Amino acid sequence: MSHAPLSLYSVVIPARDEQDSLPGTVTAIYQTLRREGVPHEIVVVDDGSRDRTWAVLTELRQSVPTLVPVQNPGPHGFGRAVLCGFHSMKGDACVIMMADASDSPAHAVQYWRLLNEGWDCVFGSRFIKGGKVIDYPRVKLLVNRLANLLVRLGFHIALNDTTNAFKAYTRAAIEGGRPYLAPHFNLTVELPLKAIVRGYTWTVIPISWQNRKLGVAKLKIKEMGSRYFFICAYVWLEKYFSRGDYRAK
Repeated sequence: MSHAPLSLYSVVIPARDEQDSLPGTVTAIYQTLRREGVPHEIVVVDDGSRDRTWAVLTELRQSVPTLVPVQNPGPHGFGRAVLCGFHSMKGDACVIMMADASDSPAHAVQYWRLLNEGWDCVFGSRFIKGGKVIDYPRVKLLVNRLANLLVRLGFHIALNDTTNAFKAYTRAAIEGGRPYLAPHFNLTVELPLKAIVRGYTWTVIPISWQNRKLGVAKLKIKEMGSRYFFICAYVWLEKYFSRGDYRAK
């Protein structure tokens, strides 16, 4: 388990109509990574916002010199915005974070340090000892736990928070997972499952999550069920029937 020393950490943040959340989110990430001496860039992808998101990002560049605002010209969707961020990033490792400040910058620092120990991927779990959730809507929590249980059983893995987007990857692991098919929030399961199935090394740490205080949540459970199922089925077929053709060499 080893790779060349990492030189730049790219924080990829998809953002759609997040004018209120972004100033606090981006500033907190920047201050934490700078304080901890993490070489970084913060790639925020404006995914077709109809509010002042792009104007806010332009203004933030004055106080956050590592900010890299990017506009996704379309088509839009959470997964497409993340992939646009991958295309624009310059780092040899990245972490995906949400624009609504639900993810802890301190845990992003832990991810970076573990990647530098030689792991290809670092996953956070809100549901292991030391993890916690704050103000998680009850219905979404029940759906989340059921979905993650099914993923664990179907793939025979110990990871119990596959659906959480807040994960970190080396560039090699990201490139090794291509092509990506998920255009929406189902990318959050395609990324880690492909990395696992294709043989990249991974570890898990406990993390915290808190519900947004500003703006409106973008994930719609009714719209995503079949899309999650499709992506899981697609990667499951690769795991059991591809005969290792796509595994990391």
